[in-house]
Amino acid sequence: MTRKTLARLALAGLLFAPLPSSAHHSYAMFDMQKTVAMQATVVRFKWQNPHAFIEIDATARGGTERWSIEMTSPNNLAQEGWRRTSLKQGDRVTIWVHPLRSGARGGSYVGVRLPNGSTLGEVS
Repeated sequence: MTRKTLARLALAGLLFAPLPSSAHHSYAMFDMQKTVAMQATVVRFKWQNPHAFIEIDATARGGTERWSIEMTSPNNLAQEGWRRTSLKQGDRVTIWVHPLRSGARGGSYVGVRLPNGSTLGEVS
């Protein structure tokens, strides 16, 4: 084969190579048709890639339940008005989530009412 042919084959291989950024999990594990609102205390807010997380103690049945809420990336959150300091440990919030289909204590973030009464995301 000539150098020109090898170069074309190499280029074609690169064009058809899978890109890491195109691989992403689905939201199938969340019930996207159901939204749950909870009164909660922030345990931890993790501003990290690829997804930020909020860990909360939610008021439920006269006690508390620990929930882990998955969010989008910090870059996307920043475009929606979020900051690394938007939530602090101990903040009392109302949070809306799409719960896990399995019934486990977790969900996908929808919106939050912050302690000062302002909101981020979609709240009802």
